[in-house]
Amino acid sequence: MLIEERYRLVRLVGTGGMGRVWLARDEMLHRDVAVKEVVPPQWLTPDERAELRRRTLREARTAARLSHPNVVRVYDVVHDGLNPWIVMEYVPSRSLHDVLTEDGPLPPRRVAEIGLAVLAALRAAHAAGVLHRDVKPHNVLIGDDGRVVLTDFGLAKFDGGDGATTRPGVILGSPQYVAPERAADGLSSVETDLWSLGATLYAAVEGRAPYARETAMATLTALATTAPDPPRRAGPLRPVLAGLLRRDPHRRLAPAEVERLLRRVRSAPDPAPRRTGAGSGRWRGHARPPHRLGRRTVAALGGLLVLALALGALAWVRLRGEPPGAVAARESAPAAAPSPAGAFPCALPPTAQPISPVASAAVPVGERFALVAGWTWYTDPAGFRVAVPLGWLHYVDRGTVCFREPRGARVLGVDPTTPRTAGAEAAAAHWRARERALTAGGTLAGYEGISIAPLAFYEGAAEWECRWRDAAGETVHTYRLLVNTPGGRAYTISWLTREFDWQVNRAYLPMIRQSFVPAA
Repeated sequence: MLIEERYRLVRLVGTGGMGRVWLARDEMLHRDVAVKEVVPPQWLTPDERAELRRRTLREARTAARLSHPNVVRVYDVVHDGLNPWIVMEYVPSRSLHDVLTEDGPLPPRRVAEIGLAVLAALRAAHAAGVLHRDVKPHNVLIGDDGRVVLTDFGLAKFDGGDGATTRPGVILGSPQYVAPERAADGLSSVETDLWSLGATLYAAVEGRAPYARETAMATLTALATTAPDPPRRAGPLRPVLAGLLRRDPHRRLAPAEVERLLRRVRSAPDPAPRRTGAGSGRWRGHARPPHRLGRRTVAALGGLLVLALALGALAWVRLRGEPPGAVAARESAPAAAPSPAGAFPCALPPTAQPISPVASAAVPVGERFALVAGWTWYTDPAGFRVAVPLGWLHYVDRGTVCFREPRGARVLGVDPTTPRTAGAEAAAAHWRARERALTAGGTLAGYEGISIAPLAFYEGAAEWECRWRDAAGETVHTYRLLVNTPGGRAYTISWLTREFDWQVNRAYLPMIRQSFVPAA
């Protein structure tokens, strides 16, 4: 089926009470999109059907106001007959609800990662004057690439808009994830969104909502009269859940405090797994019970850890203390293999070469793609344009234009000298050859390939994702995209972070890819 002679429906990917979501193909731009088909129930009156159509337009306008890696982008709204269709970014994913149903509860550290992403989306929405009003596991998507996005702003309300989307006395949304004050009197605020975030994180780690009951009425009664069910699996997440699920909205945790606590949980190890049954001999998440360590063993391991950290710090100081040109000279020496950090351009901090911070630039004429806060447009003399973070250090390493985070390890690179390949499969073969060359003889310490795959992007592209250990022994994560452009050139776009920070920073990859404009 072709909608508006442009969007061809491919297959159904989800259904709900008010419509269906399809994977579709944009025949004009040759890209996959998600199309939300709004299907009013038969029992609605004509006036209620008209209100549903208006609400659909409000949802599209609300989401279109937001540009953030953790929010699904809205591209278009079309009408085919009487019903509207919302055309959105397609994110290959499962909802958090589906993940919990199919895989069971998640460990606290993974829940903290998801919470940070959803919190970032909510803070962006709140900064734009938008309240989501329906945060729940069904509306949190976990991408196949790990990206976490918040979707379905169908109940959203924003300052200066055309009012609420519900009638007096009617509360829409899932009762198990609705804040007490909203269930009582319909009030919505930043705090009600935060309560729903807390209920969503509770469900993610416990496998059930904090007020899970047999019926909606029983849920609402419990919500009005009792405290949330005590969590049993939350471990280090308990303070976050308790702070977000406070009945008094004025006593709930502020977003900045929620972020601080979630970051602390993300950096801590998950609690030891519990036995799944008495005498079963099996441990959840482990093939055998973890060893018990005595005090002397713990002290000895602690001493070894301190020694390892000290040696790592010494190695880093020695590396940073080398005179200008020493790193390049060592890499070019014929008798020695290249260092692991020097295997990829931009991976090493800059030495003796021109370095300048990235300054804010005006939005290019005719550019409709919006960037998240803290990023700006960069136009290179080679002709390409890409989004980069403000204030990052700009330099060139072996022909690659590099942008490195000051006092950090994140790096964005664009190589305009990449050899052109004959399509996506050839680009993937190029990465496999580079992988073999760099891993031969152990050049990349601790190398672990994640994926090499062709992509339908411009005239053919391929991605290479991997992790390895740098000169200081720290695991880093690298994503590289080879792009063949219609202008007859090829580029490599690289994104590198510490492995510890990858899950959060991979959310910037779609924006980086979509912002890239090659030379004509």
